[in-house]
Amino acid sequence: MLKTIAIIIVLLIAAVLIYAATKPDSFRIERSATIKASPEKVSAYLTDFKQWAVWSPWEEKDPAMKRSYGGAAAGKGATYGWVGNKNVGTGSMEILDVQAQKVSIKLDFLAPFEAHNTAEFTLQPEGENTKLTWSMFGPANYMSKVMTTLFSMDKMVGPDFESGLAKLKAAAEK
Repeated sequence: MLKTIAIIIVLLIAAVLIYAATKPDSFRIERSATIKASPEKVSAYLTDFKQWAVWSPWEEKDPAMKRSYGGAAAGKGATYGWVGNKNVGTGSMEILDVQAQKVSIKLDFLAPFEAHNTAEFTLQPEGENTKLTWSMFGPANYMSKVMTTLFSMDKMVGPDFESGLAKLKAAAEK
């Protein structure tokens, strides 16, 4: 009986590992919101890391988070680093490119796990509104493939994006 249970457990683990190997080599998480404000007004909240305190969903997860700013004051070259609790981890961001309809950010997580991704904000004018799309994408190594076989990255991070977009919408529409 014990031998049968052990064989079943080994087969289940092998099935998860084999399935993980078939998953894509990259991931993408994306959420959008329509904001009653110009792209320029919305962009100001994205290109100045000090403005992220107004809308970032991770600010309230660790109010004691240590922050550091460097590079340009805002826009291309601006940098932001943080060291926080288990809910926000440790990492850094750098604004790589700012265009009228797109902001690209290099996103490096150091803890609780290391990952190097890109965050991108696309601002699409729609009359008096702006459709803002927040996406994060990057490589999926084998370990992250195993993790996403068991846990949905979209379900873990997507609600944070939705919360951040709602806060940014409220701030920009004032």
